[in-house]
Amino acid sequence: MPDTCNQSPDPSPSCRLRLNGTTAEQNLLENLITESIDIYGQDVYYIPRTLVKEDDLFKEDTMSKFESSHPIRAYCNTVDGWEGQGDLLTKFGIRIEDKTTFVVSRKRFTSAVDDNASLIVEGRPNEGDLIWAPFSSDLYEIKFVEHEKPFYQLGKGYVWEMKCELFQYSNEDLDTGILAVDEIEDEDGYTLDLTFAPGGTGNFSNDEVVTGSTSGATGEVVSWNPTTRKLVLNKLTGIFRDNEIVVGEDSNASWAINVLDSFNMETFEGAQNKYFEVQGDMILDFSEQNPFGDIGNMGDRF
Repeated sequence: MPDTCNQSPDPSPSCRLRLNGTTAEQNLLENLITESIDIYGQDVYYIPRTLVKEDDLFKEDTMSKFESSHPIRAYCNTVDGWEGQGDLLTKFGIRIEDKTTFVVSRKRFTSAVDDNASLIVEGRPNEGDLIWAPFSSDLYEIKFVEHEKPFYQLGKGYVWEMKCELFQYSNEDLDTGILAVDEIEDEDGYTLDLTFAPGGTGNFSNDEVVTGSTSGATGEVVSWNPTTRKLVLNKLTGIFRDNEIVVGEDSNASWAINVLDSFNMETFEGAQNKYFEVQGDMILDFSEQNPFGDIGNMGDRF
C-alpha cells in the first residue's frame, strides 16, 4: 500500500504525528541545511573505491583501485584543527593519526557523486572511499558513515556524517585525475629496481606496462634512465627472473636483466633489508654456530 503521508501537501493529523512535519517543511529544512554547507563548507573531492579482488571470507580487497574523483562541498566539523592523536614519535619513526568528520548534504551527494559514479553500496557514502581535502593537501579514508545525526528533524535525515582517518597508502592503484593524489602511488608505493645489461634496444616510456619474457611478470614504468640502464617499476604482478628479457608494450623496448633488485636494496628508502643486514653483521658474527656464546670453552668443561 503506498505511503500517502509523504505525498500529501496537507497530511492528516495521524501522518503529521508520525512525520513531525509536512513534505514542504522537510524540503525547506533540507534546502536551508544544504545552503549552509555550501556557505560554510570546503571544496573537497569524493574518490570512490573499486574492488578488484575481494576476499569473500574477510570481505577485504588488497588490490583496490581508485579511478575517478567528484567535487562536492563538505563541512568540516573540526574547525579548530584535526582530531585524533596527532603526530606521534615512535621507535619506527613519526606516525600521523589525524582524524576528522566531513558533513555533506544528502541532496548534494546524490547529484554530485551517486548519479555520476558506481559505488559499492549505492545511495550513500561508502566506508573505504576517500576524501581529498585540497585546502590542506590531505587524503582521508572514510571509516564510518553516520546517518542518524541530526536525529530525524521533521522526521527525515538531510546529511551524511563521514568519520575519516588519514589514509595509509598500501599499494592501491590511484588514477583519480588529481595530480597530487596520483603522485602518492609513485612516491609511497612499493617499487622494483631493474638494472639491464648493455646491448638492449629502445627506451621505455613512463606509465607503460612491461612484461618479462619467461616469467610473464608485469609492472608499470615509474622511471627509466638510459644512461645507467635502470628501470623502476610499480603495480607489479608475478615475479621477474634473473637474466630474462623485459619488453615494453608501447615502446617495444627490449632489455635483458643484469641486476634484479627484488628488495629495493640499493637505497635506504625502500624495504631496508640490505641496510639491516649490514648493520647486523657489525654487531653479531653469524659465521659462528652460536654467536651468543663460546661453544669451545663450554666443551672443555666436560
